[in-house]
Amino acid sequence: MKKEIYISKGVGETRIAVKENGKLAELHVDKKSREKTVGNIYKGIVENVIPGMQAAFINIGQDVNAFLPFSEINDPELIAERNQKKSNNKEVDVLLQPGQEIIVQVIKEPFDKKGARVTTELSIAGRFIVLIPKSKYIGVSKKMRDKYERRRLKKIATEIKKPGLGMILRTVAEGKSDAQIENDYSNLIKKYNALLKLSEKNKAPKLIHDDLEVTSSVLRDLISEKVEKIVVDSKDDYKKIQKMVKEDALDIGDALEHYRKREPLFKNSGIDNSMMKLLRKKAWLKSGAYLIIERTEAMVVVDVNSGKFVGKKGHEENSLQINIEAAKEIAAQLRLRHLSGLILIDFIDMVKPENRKKVFLEMKKELRKDRAKVAVSEISEFGVLEMTRERTGLSILDSITESCGVCRGDGRIISKDTLLTRIDYWLRDYKKKYKDLRLKLYLNPEVANYLKKDKTRDYINLMWKNFIYLKVINDEGMKKNEFRFTKMSSDKDITNEIGT
Repeated sequence: MKKEIYISKGVGETRIAVKENGKLAELHVDKKSREKTVGNIYKGIVENVIPGMQAAFINIGQDVNAFLPFSEINDPELIAERNQKKSNNKEVDVLLQPGQEIIVQVIKEPFDKKGARVTTELSIAGRFIVLIPKSKYIGVSKKMRDKYERRRLKKIATEIKKPGLGMILRTVAEGKSDAQIENDYSNLIKKYNALLKLSEKNKAPKLIHDDLEVTSSVLRDLISEKVEKIVVDSKDDYKKIQKMVKEDALDIGDALEHYRKREPLFKNSGIDNSMMKLLRKKAWLKSGAYLIIERTEAMVVVDVNSGKFVGKKGHEENSLQINIEAAKEIAAQLRLRHLSGLILIDFIDMVKPENRKKVFLEMKKELRKDRAKVAVSEISEFGVLEMTRERTGLSILDSITESCGVCRGDGRIISKDTLLTRIDYWLRDYKKKYKDLRLKLYLNPEVANYLKKDKTRDYINLMWKNFIYLKVINDEGMKKNEFRFTKMSSDKDITNEIGT
């Protein structure tokens, strides 16, 4: 499989795209205005303990208290004996009291008005290893199928393991030397000891381990010797990747490339067009059939429709053909859109159980490409497949759009950061055609204020990078997802003279 990585740093966000065999397979958006918390470890304070909910609320220094289910408490010192009075024997009594200090790790980002979800089972991810403190466990990624390689890695892990510090060897550890594995393990132990010292010195709530920002975290997981091309348009990110490759002793040859053209990288590589399609509910298949992807509060629903497909066989055979094609595309769309939680897929009805089995197996096969954890059930007699997908961050829809105030959140418009990226693209294209270096930029007052006050440094960089003087003007008539340009010497709108 031909794998390529494209990294573009804009005014308000960094975008990372992965192409597999020339087709967009993964997309990540790292906003400067949004702090990533998954993987962070905090020394928190217990605010409330609610046995009826089987959960506690922990103050970790954020606006909303974090949510700690009792099922996420694995420290024996915090768990009393299981409540034998309950017939289902699933409820647990915990030894937590309001005001008590506790170390927790974020496993799900805060979303909407809900706080982060946390656990007491700490894990610190490295390049090849995930360190699991207070554990004897040694594991190897289930995605690694070579039994001899699994055996070799487990042997290395057994030899280097320290008491009370378990580990899981990641998929990228495949083929790595003893020295590379041991070096990664040693670095993780240093990080763990550092966070313990920080915890001892500071009062709660306190961040004691800051995991990598989205860009570095994604690159840590994606970059390997199997990548044929890594294209970066930022000099800082280019140097960062060079350092990462050197530290991990990766042999990527001349795959790393610094993109210097004026045309935006994502526009030049065709990724922008593919990215905008992800905001639509409808996804077309090559056969003429299509998917409708709807996201609700409780779940994601995918409906498979025959559309323009004209089959030459009987209904059962045609349905099987569409469903097989749909299974491949659904797996790709879930991965691209970062959809998670409970997912229901309504395939076209098939009478024969063996055909439903074929579609189920195709779905399972395609989902193996996904780095997120998934669980899939077989297709019911009603043609519905139920599955769950791990939430690893915000969906693409939430990453590059925001709620529309006009319709009170029922619709979406592109976010302020994504609008700033489009303005940057416009200015780059403008520079190719015109030499007038003084422009007026008209924006909705809320967006204008965001650029001038919250993004002052980016505002200056925008002018400096494009060598243009930019006067931002508040315009009440502009929508939050619009911008308009005129020359300084004229009020004539020149926005449409450049493609956006």
